[in-house]
Order: sequence, then C-alpha cells, then structure tokens
Amino acid sequence: MSRLKDMYSNEIKDAMTKKFGYKNVMQVPKLEKIVINMGVGEARENAKVLDAAIKDLEIITGQKAVVTRAKKSVANFKLREGMPIGCKVTLRGEKMYEFTDRLVNLALPRVRDFRGVNPNAFDGRGNYALGIKEQLIFPEIEYDKIDKVRGMDVIFVTTANTDEEARELLTLFGMPFKK
Repeated sequence: MSRLKDMYSNEIKDAMTKKFGYKNVMQVPKLEKIVINMGVGEARENAKVLDAAIKDLEIITGQKAVVTRAKKSVANFKLREGMPIGCKVTLRGEKMYEFTDRLVNLALPRVRDFRGVNPNAFDGRGNYALGIKEQLIFPEIEYDKIDKVRGMDVIFVTTANTDEEARELLTLFGMPFKK
C-alpha cells in the first residue's frame, strides 16, 4: 500500500475533521480519481504523433491510454466528427495515490522556475485542474526518446463539496500551492 494512502486513512482524516468539524467519518472528502488528458491537435495530419503521445502517457501513468475523438466537426480546424484528437487515462485506487506521490514529490519540483501551483484552478465543486507544459518533468520519460514536447492536463476529482475543503485535502496530500 502506498505511503499517501496510509497517510490518508489516518492523519488527513483527523486533520480535516478537526478543521471542518465533521460529525461522521464518511463526510471527510477523499480523492475519487485523477484524469490525465493530452490533446494532440497535429494527430489529424499525422497518426504517428498520436501514437507517441499515447506511449508517453502510458509510461507516465503505468496504465493503458484511451484515444479521445472529436465530438463535432469544425471546418476552421479541418476537423471531422470522430477524428482522433488526443488521449486520456483515468487513475483510481492504488495507482492514483502512487501518481499523486510522484507528481508532488518528483515531477513538480523539476519544473523550471517553479513557485507553486495555481490555488485558483478549482471549479466550484471541489475539483482541481492542473496544466503541465511538458512531459519531460516525469522521471520515466527519457529525453532522447521523445519526438516533441507535449503538455497535459491533470484533473483531481474529489468528493469535497466546496473548493476550500478540496484545497485543504490537496494541501494535506502535499500539493505545493502558491502563497
């Protein structure tokens, strides 16, 4: 079992209950899932670009990536409905905690000029979105083997009702928010 999961079961629940005054242990917010999405706009001209993005995402997460397809046709982007335009992975359980641990302790400190993540990127319902500009910050990605630097979106879905509860939960997990 991962270190973060152990920590969640005791220390985080106690700290959250103390701060927000929950009456029941089931009221304490928890991390439900993490969705990592990589949009690859160039995939409509070159299918190999999408394959490389899928490979990178699978190396980072340790799980099979799913191809995302266009929902609508947009003439200005030369995009037809059903065309592959990206890939995503949904992490739950053990892999989710392990990914959070690697993101917070290994990847984010490797970002250039890093001063913390944006504390205002909550959606009002307790979910947090984080944009990463390059996949190179993950130690699993070898610099020589990538064809192009790509960014990705990491969305933390929690059971929290408010942004304040979610911010506290992610802070206890070690997320380095800007002051």
